[in-house]
Amino acid sequence: MAAERGARRLLSTSSFWLCCLLLLGRRAPGAAAARSGSPPQSPGSSIRTFTPFYFLVEPMDTLSIRGSSVVLNCSAYSEPSPKIEWKKDGTFLNLVSDDRRQLLPDGSLFISNVVHSKHNKPDEGYYQCVATVESLGTIVSRTAKLTVAGLPRFSSQPEHSSVYVGDSAILNCEVNADLVPFVRWEQNRQPLLLDDRVLKLPSGTLVISNTTEGDGGLYRCIVESGGPPKYSDEAELKVLPGSDVTSNLVFLKQPSSLVRIIGQSAVLPCVASGLPLPTIRWMKNEEALDTERSERLVLLAGGSLEISDVMEDDAGTYFCVADNGNETVEAQAELTVQAQPEFLKQPTNIYAHESMDIVFECEVTGKPTPTVKWVKNGDMVIPSDYFKIVKEHNLQVLGLVKSDEGFYQCIAENDVGNAQAGAQLIILEHAPATSGPLPSAPRDVVASLVSTRFIKLTWRTPASDPHGDNLTYSVFYTKEGITRERFENTSYPGEMQVTVQNLMPATVYIFRVMAHNKHGSGESSAPLRVETQPEVQLPGPAPNIRAYATSPTSITVTWETPLSGNGEIQNYKLYYMEKGTDKEQDVDVSSHSHTINGLKKYTEYSFRVVAYNKHGPGVSTQDVAFQTLSDVPSAAPQNLSLEVRNSKSIMIHWQPPPLATQNGQITGYKIRYRKASRKSDVTETLVPGTQLSQLIEGLDRGTEYNFRVAALTVNGTGPATDWLSAETFESDLDETRVPEVPSSLHVRPLVTSIVVSWTPPENQNIVVRGYAIGYGIGSPHAQTIKVDYKQRYYTIENLDPSSHYVITLKAFNNVGEGIPLYESAVTRPHTDTSEVDLFVINAPYTPVPDPTPMMPPVGVQASILSHDTIRITWADNSLPKHQKITDSRYYTVRWKTNIPANTKYKNANATTLSYLVTGLKANTLYEFSVMVTKGRRSSTWSMTAHGTTFELVPTSPPKDVTVVSKEGKPRTIIVNWQPPSEANGKITGYIIYYSTDVNAEIHDWVIEPVVGNRLTHQIQELTLDTPYYFKIQARNSKGMGPMSEAVQFRTPKADSSDKMPNDQASGSAGKGSRLPDLGSDYKTPMNGNNSPHGSPTSPLDSNMLLVIIISVGVITIVVVVIIAIFCTKRTTSHQKKKRAACKSVNGSHKYKGNAKDVKPPDLWIHHERLELKPIDKSPDPNPIMTDTPIPRNSQDITPVDNSMDSNIHQRRNSYRGHESEDSMSTLAGRRGMRPKMMMPFDSQPPQQSIRNTPSTDTMPASSSQTCCTDHQDPEGATSSSYLASSQEEDSGQSLPTAHVRPSHPLKSFAVPAIPPPGPPTYDPTLPSTPLLSQQALSHHIHSMKTASIGTLGRSRPPMPVVVPSAPEVQETTRMLEDSESSYEPDELTKEMAHLEGLMKDLNAITTA
Repeated sequence: MAAERGARRLLSTSSFWLCCLLLLGRRAPGAAAARSGSPPQSPGSSIRTFTPFYFLVEPMDTLSIRGSSVVLNCSAYSEPSPKIEWKKDGTFLNLVSDDRRQLLPDGSLFISNVVHSKHNKPDEGYYQCVATVESLGTIVSRTAKLTVAGLPRFSSQPEHSSVYVGDSAILNCEVNADLVPFVRWEQNRQPLLLDDRVLKLPSGTLVISNTTEGDGGLYRCIVESGGPPKYSDEAELKVLPGSDVTSNLVFLKQPSSLVRIIGQSAVLPCVASGLPLPTIRWMKNEEALDTERSERLVLLAGGSLEISDVMEDDAGTYFCVADNGNETVEAQAELTVQAQPEFLKQPTNIYAHESMDIVFECEVTGKPTPTVKWVKNGDMVIPSDYFKIVKEHNLQVLGLVKSDEGFYQCIAENDVGNAQAGAQLIILEHAPATSGPLPSAPRDVVASLVSTRFIKLTWRTPASDPHGDNLTYSVFYTKEGITRERFENTSYPGEMQVTVQNLMPATVYIFRVMAHNKHGSGESSAPLRVETQPEVQLPGPAPNIRAYATSPTSITVTWETPLSGNGEIQNYKLYYMEKGTDKEQDVDVSSHSHTINGLKKYTEYSFRVVAYNKHGPGVSTQDVAFQTLSDVPSAAPQNLSLEVRNSKSIMIHWQPPPLATQNGQITGYKIRYRKASRKSDVTETLVPGTQLSQLIEGLDRGTEYNFRVAALTVNGTGPATDWLSAETFESDLDETRVPEVPSSLHVRPLVTSIVVSWTPPENQNIVVRGYAIGYGIGSPHAQTIKVDYKQRYYTIENLDPSSHYVITLKAFNNVGEGIPLYESAVTRPHTDTSEVDLFVINAPYTPVPDPTPMMPPVGVQASILSHDTIRITWADNSLPKHQKITDSRYYTVRWKTNIPANTKYKNANATTLSYLVTGLKANTLYEFSVMVTKGRRSSTWSMTAHGTTFELVPTSPPKDVTVVSKEGKPRTIIVNWQPPSEANGKITGYIIYYSTDVNAEIHDWVIEPVVGNRLTHQIQELTLDTPYYFKIQARNSKGMGPMSEAVQFRTPKADSSDKMPNDQASGSAGKGSRLPDLGSDYKTPMNGNNSPHGSPTSPLDSNMLLVIIISVGVITIVVVVIIAIFCTKRTTSHQKKKRAACKSVNGSHKYKGNAKDVKPPDLWIHHERLELKPIDKSPDPNPIMTDTPIPRNSQDITPVDNSMDSNIHQRRNSYRGHESEDSMSTLAGRRGMRPKMMMPFDSQPPQQSIRNTPSTDTMPASSSQTCCTDHQDPEGATSSSYLASSQEEDSGQSLPTAHVRPSHPLKSFAVPAIPPPGPPTYDPTLPSTPLLSQQALSHHIHSMKTASIGTLGRSRPPMPVVVPSAPEVQETTRMLEDSESSYEPDELTKEMAHLEGLMKDLNAITTA
């Protein structure tokens, strides 16, 4: 219909758009053709209208006899009047020279003196009426069969017989089926009158029921079929007087299988004879037929069944059952009902242009399934490359030409009859172009891609319009040597490529391209000759695939060799899959059959076969489904429970075996029970399969019985449950009077509800069947609710707030209701919420216990078994230690889920200490509790157990799917949806399918994955003014759910904004490409500005991004330079004042002699062994830094590498931090602004605390270098910033922390220089403590590991750091002695002071 509206709109605008846009609208075959209705009009053009042309009357099947006259009716309507002709057996009749057959004025055919003999049958056959209107076309009627009754021949004749009075008799007279209507009977040479007792069957046989003496005589049948009558032999029927002697019951006439057409009558004969006289009854499919109440079922004489106005539901197997009290016999017959062809959808009239593709639709039904053929102007349409039968019955015409115009008829035919329906096709002339310049021929038409079944053409714009933004194009193509031409249109203006599909392999095609503008169609390009590539011949589908079950666990599949395929079939692959699953299995087969074993019993499987040749796998067959045979159940019924009703009866409850173990349809259950004292005496009871409980009565008082139940299928009995015991009561309760008044009644009002609880009557020897609760405002008789006798509480809901209710409670039994107990309560106002939550949890769900309540079950546990099953187990402390139940107690299990909040409890009884709860929802939290009941005593509910069922694939699709266009971007749409209502688990993603063809196979749709639980998604680069269809599928951890219904959305038409960012992507994915969805946090990369399909972020403008990056970079550099200059000045001035040397406690750090003797200490710091404690309460920690430990002893340190010596002088300083300059320049700077110094190394585990001072070996003082360098880290470690902190940390810090203060904010260690003349001075108040463990070094440098220090995320070169060696042996000896000691707070202060002294020495050396 969308195509029809498009065609009408286009034809109403201008002559050009009639031609051009109709072509553009043809996205699928026939899409642009206008169907039925009024013809489209265009200014200045006259278009022919559809002409009514149809049959008023069509010939019908006729039965005639020799020598008679026959009229075959036919009448057709048209303006002008049509010419009528007749065909017999497909050949036109020459009625001009025929003296026996003539054409009547209305078009009917008259045949006089029908001729028919054994060797000459000129009139019998199939007739068809043909109506023709010149310049319009031809139509043909349905085909009618004329049958001429043959010569009379008796296949059976009546025989002499005798019958007792009251019995039935039959006289045979069977003739040809077409002569049955001409058969009549005579008795004693007089015509026999038929009545309710005397019946002539459709076969001609005479039936006489309830015979009397007057029925005796001579009988014969006569056939009168136009010639002299033909008589059968005469037979005498003797009627004998009644007798008391019995005779065997036999059928005189049995029913036989019958075929009837809907609307006809069917007679199923059935006549029986015997003494005593039999009665006849009928059954259909094992169900008794009530002939007395049915209007269409009539019992005829002798017991035959007549069905009038046969319907499709009447088909089936009928049983005739004869019974005379002594014996019973039965016979059966099959009734098959057929239906004539009937049209569900008839072809409709179509307007079209040349070169277009159209489809005539035709949908029929009938039984047997009709075959369909198409006729054009009275001639059969032979399928070819351009006339194809699609979708079983539709006719597709490709590349229309003028000669295709006319009337097309769909003729449906089956064994019962035939029918026809037709439509007219009108080929429109293209309207002349309007005034204005037309485009020249497109240039450089080439086949850019040639495949076996499609060719992609590209071209350049015409020379007359080099821009070509508003041009559309049509590609015309045809097979070489064929004049019938087809075409394809471009999708949108300006597009200069088309892919022509559905071509034939190894075939030459001729292509030409034509451009269109607003004035009309331009010149055609030169023909382009292209040959498709040859196709590798793969096997076709294997025909006649069948499956049949051979056992409950095996199915055999057979097939035949594929009809198409090049090369010998090498083998077959048989795929099979259990219904309801998505896991397909396969097996290689070399023959044409295979038996698959090990299948599940009574389970449906689907099968398909793929043939393989030397080229690979061929086309798969369609799936065939078959079910394995049933078997006896493999598991016992579940949840067997016993309930003692009284002293003589016990009620048994159970549930079916698990579905996977039923192995077939449960047809019944077998209950076996016995007395516990006499195990050999077993009684069996059978109950139907739909029954899940049974009352066993007639038991002995005070006796223990054992019970077990087994399930049955048609194959036999499955395993039984374990024996379960229950003991009947010693005496029955009294039910000769009503119960007494309940012993107590309590009410608790809430806002809109009242919780009522009670205790049973004190006299518990009277039967209580239940309780009646009455309530109302001011009167308790407004409403009444009855509850079970076991219940001890009830919540009355939906009450009015602040209202006075009167409540009454009465116990009742079968005798009546007892004495009521009254209470009143006022519901709370809306504003009162006190105690509501507490009461809802405790009071409503905790029944008031009996005066002597039982102990509730304990240890309730919920074990999850599947997505819908949870097993509940518990213990009963009132049982013995072995937990064996020996009395008549039973347990009540209740469960519910809190979603939705008002969900009510479900209950079930059990007589064991476990219960299997089934039918739960997937991925849902349930709460369970248990109570025990023994006799008239019950416990309170146990503590609750909780369990969440397993997840299951979503069982419903996403809902509320909507599609909207993105503002300003017509080629981008936004898809929104809501999660599925039955997600059955956490949704992990969605899949969006979209296509321009809603009927395409799902694997041909474009797929857009959506990760996570997002409910919106963007799709870009769609085609303008095109209808798209969208489906969404949700997935969770278990798999994919069902798809949503297709949602249609048409993209906007082209406008001036078409060439916006969506069309300007440089380096973007090409048209049709799809990039993976990167989630909502994905950032557009800098080197491209075009988002991929489905990206939730919009692309940034590349120029703007570049400006932002450059601006930020320049500002950063300026700020760093300013800070560096400022910090350098302050640090230099501060350090010049403190260049005095630091002295250790034992005076070991002294430098004697003049300036020439002074040498800086070695500072080889082993980075991979450095360990620093985390500093607590850092006010502004860097979130990307991590703490790394120092080794626990000096053995963890490795020597340095000689190879590093030559590289030390070539490294530049680097430093990254985000604190102020003051916090870097002095150790006693501002607290709260000092960053931590952290050095992560791959060789050490993090967060390792230091407890011991490292030991050192003696080595002479030597020149060394310290630097912070920028080299690539060979270990790939992440670079971090290493900052300093002071000893003035929070006093609450209990563990020592090593701190290193850089001497300059831009230098952690500087290249050492010669100190200034004059001996350095040291502060004697600062004791010296080794900062790091040291190792004796020779004058050459050993190998060492490096760590990178720099900006996060940037590659840095390694930084060798050296640690000063001990200048004297005494100091190193003391270090070794102190290596096992721990720091105290005072010692920490001293050690940190010594550390500051060392750093001062370092600063003095590096800044001199």
